[in-house]
Amino acid sequence: MTPNILVTNDDGVDSDALPPLARALSKIGSVHVIAPERNWSGAGHSITLYRPVRCRPTRLDDGREAFMTDGSPTDCVRLAVLGFLKVRPDLVVAGINTGANLGDDITYSGTVAAAMEGLLSSIPSVAISVGAFGADVDFVPAAAFASLLARNVLANALPSEVLLNVNVPALPLAQIRGVAVTRLGKRLYQDQLIERLDPYGQPYYWLGGPAAVAAAEPGTDLAAMAEGKISVTPVHLDLTSPKLIDEVRRWSWEWPPKEIAG
Repeated sequence: MTPNILVTNDDGVDSDALPPLARALSKIGSVHVIAPERNWSGAGHSITLYRPVRCRPTRLDDGREAFMTDGSPTDCVRLAVLGFLKVRPDLVVAGINTGANLGDDITYSGTVAAAMEGLLSSIPSVAISVGAFGADVDFVPAAAFASLLARNVLANALPSEVLLNVNVPALPLAQIRGVAVTRLGKRLYQDQLIERLDPYGQPYYWLGGPAAVAAAEPGTDLAAMAEGKISVTPVHLDLTSPKLIDEVRRWSWEWPPKEIAG
């Protein structure tokens, strides 16, 4: 039976990455594109709660039928799963994101969050990013790998709480040095608070800074990308730290506290 593949992203429906990704995946199954109407980079796992979400038909730059919504990347997946699509997706592919999602980046990423939402609906899900920005990014290598990735995921069942986070170097296909299965690395952010005044004398703030410093330890996604390899990182949705449970149980948990109990 032909699998149904949901494609979404956080860069928006006008992203140059969507047509090559949809074309590559259409060789495997029936591709359904639902993407935000604008860029939601850094949106994380946000959802729309206090207003309706609108979704209307559009076409990608190559003429492929798609839908765009004024909701978040997570909303795109929720729309598909909750019945906007008349078929249930067999696979969620989020991407191709412009700019890598490595290490701690995934906690901010709307791309990875869309894959998480698929996982919460018990659908195998992957997020894929390419390590470059700008108008001249070649998405063909990442799209080709997305096809290989999708075949693997559909053929080999993922555990129910695991998604795959993939990063592809911004290199020509022949220069990519293979695939590494990795763990998340550590990104050291250097963000700053910059205060300025508007023409009315009211303060406003920029939050940000220079590019994060990468601690490219062996075996991490950061190291793989630095070596020109595609990183494939299994990410577990359960954020519990099992090794700390017993330690935290040993803390003082008398309740109510004496100063309150009187």
